[in-house]
Amino acid sequence: MTRIRHLVSIDDLSLGEIRELFQHAKRFGEDLRSWSELCRGQISASLFFEPSTRTRLSFESAMQRLGGGVLTAAEMKSSSAAKGESLADTVRVVSGAYADLIVLRHPSEGAARLAAEYSLVPVVNAGDGSHEHPTQTLCDLYSLWIERGRIEGLDVVLAGDLLYSRTIHSFIYALARFGANIVCVPHRGFELPEYVLRRLREEYGAEPVRADASELGDIAQESDAVYMTPNKPHQLSLFTDSRGFRVDRVDAVYMTRPQTERYRVEGEEEGRYMQLGANEMAVGPLREAVLMHPLPRRDEISADLDDDPRSIYFKQAARGVPIRMTILAHLLGRLELSAEPPVSDARRFAVPPGSNPCPNSTCVSHTEQRHLRLSFKLTSRAPLRAACGYCSQEIPIGLVGCSTTRHFHPRDSATARKIRPDHLIFFRDEAQATALGYSAATR
Repeated sequence: MTRIRHLVSIDDLSLGEIRELFQHAKRFGEDLRSWSELCRGQISASLFFEPSTRTRLSFESAMQRLGGGVLTAAEMKSSSAAKGESLADTVRVVSGAYADLIVLRHPSEGAARLAAEYSLVPVVNAGDGSHEHPTQTLCDLYSLWIERGRIEGLDVVLAGDLLYSRTIHSFIYALARFGANIVCVPHRGFELPEYVLRRLREEYGAEPVRADASELGDIAQESDAVYMTPNKPHQLSLFTDSRGFRVDRVDAVYMTRPQTERYRVEGEEEGRYMQLGANEMAVGPLREAVLMHPLPRRDEISADLDDDPRSIYFKQAARGVPIRMTILAHLLGRLELSAEPPVSDARRFAVPPGSNPCPNSTCVSHTEQRHLRLSFKLTSRAPLRAACGYCSQEIPIGLVGCSTTRHFHPRDSATARKIRPDHLIFFRDEAQATALGYSAATR
């Protein structure tokens, strides 16, 4: 039996597969009307628990251009979810006979992974909270590849709300995998989350260093800019001074809007949000840079840049159709790729009943109360670190327990490092450990 492939994260595709998808997308885009037999008889279901225009319509356009059909649940407040149906049950019903593929958007981080656990058909993550948005990332990478002919070695500025933008989080992982150089210019207070930075360090060798972005002008005037490269992290000290690594050339600027719908405190954004206009794009390092945006925009990009040949954000939106055609056709088994899929080394281990160690209140492990198989990923043994199996945020570990001995130990003790991963349980403190029936280990 062929294993069902899902697209939950950008890491679900190898670099070779991504490059091959780009070649097919370019071929599809040359004549979108020539592929109406490729997926005839197939049906995709759009399950959107959050508002969407471009993502939903581009997926549905892509499916229909492939000759398939579409079921749309674009306002889930009018679905059985309003009656209390769990996401797992919704997915089991829809994947049973209704559709051959599910495109899911959901406000909870990790929701797409939960859906993939229960679905009988491929699940495509169309955005899960502030976690990931892999198909937007593919669209963005594809646009860079079309415009610049490569991704490796490009210098890309990521600007705006880097804290809550799931598009940014997926994009930055992909850029690091391809060997691009990244300049983070966040709106003050909206820097990349620590768990994203940690993953960039540990998996891609992209060590953040302070950046001297003064030559970028107003866009970086009030920002603590950071430079990251997966190519030479240990040599960066050779190129920096007290002001940081000097940013004097840029291939692309990727602007994001304030993600106000994800703010956890009303009025969280303070100060004037950064804006790009003709004057800002006239500074030296940006004169040859393409300007990107995942849309929708607010006022962060002035309309006077819409006709600028460097502005490609409307082209990005259009390219979402051919790139999503390739994704749908591939996952439905109608488009074979010769490249090898990725080999995952991140096993997930079950969390014992009675404890959810994930600290993220918007993780699906907290927002969905039923049908959850709580899990974690072990990211390091020395020091001992773990991440939620759904939203990837690091689990705070005060003490470490063993589910077989029912004893707890200091997290950095030699005994804790010897406990089998599938026997590990994490506690915030001794009170939680004893409340769950664990006792301190005796010497």
